[in-house]
Amino acid sequence: MLLLRGVNVGGKNKVVMSELKGFLKREGFSDVDSYINSGNLFFASDESVEKIVLKVEKVLEENYEFSIPFALLSKEEYLKEMAGLPDWWKDEFARKDILFFSRGTDTDEVVRFVEESAFYNEKVFVGKCAVFWAKIDEAEYQKTTYHKKILKQPFYKTITIRNGKTFDKIAEILQTEKPL
Repeated sequence: MLLLRGVNVGGKNKVVMSELKGFLKREGFSDVDSYINSGNLFFASDESVEKIVLKVEKVLEENYEFSIPFALLSKEEYLKEMAGLPDWWKDEFARKDILFFSRGTDTDEVVRFVEESAFYNEKVFVGKCAVFWAKIDEAEYQKTTYHKKILKQPFYKTITIRNGKTFDKIAEILQTEKPL
């Protein structure tokens, strides 16, 4: 599972998924597919994580004129992260966002920020691969730590964020369709 940061958002950092899938296939990845146009890619490989990272970095650097941070997770890592969520995550919330740690993210900095933050009408869980952030009331969203402070953090440009619906859909795909 490859999660790209900040592609095809507001007309910026355009990445055509069909082209990217072709680039990944040429690097030897199989079963390459994507979900929606925001940089959620699936593929299979027997290579080590280190080799996969190098190949993905090569593809992105050679084909795009802008930096694309990414998170790389196996099917097992993704589903284990989902299975380890606290019970409250299943509750209804106004918004849910998952902040995945991309390659190069200083996870200690992110954890420190979460631990030192005072939350307003929100719940937060730090997992192994991501931070799970739930906002309780849409009317109070602009008062949340998430809204007021997350964009200002140095780590913000290295994380890749998915909303709760996308997170759940990716898990569904991984559980039913992908051989990763």
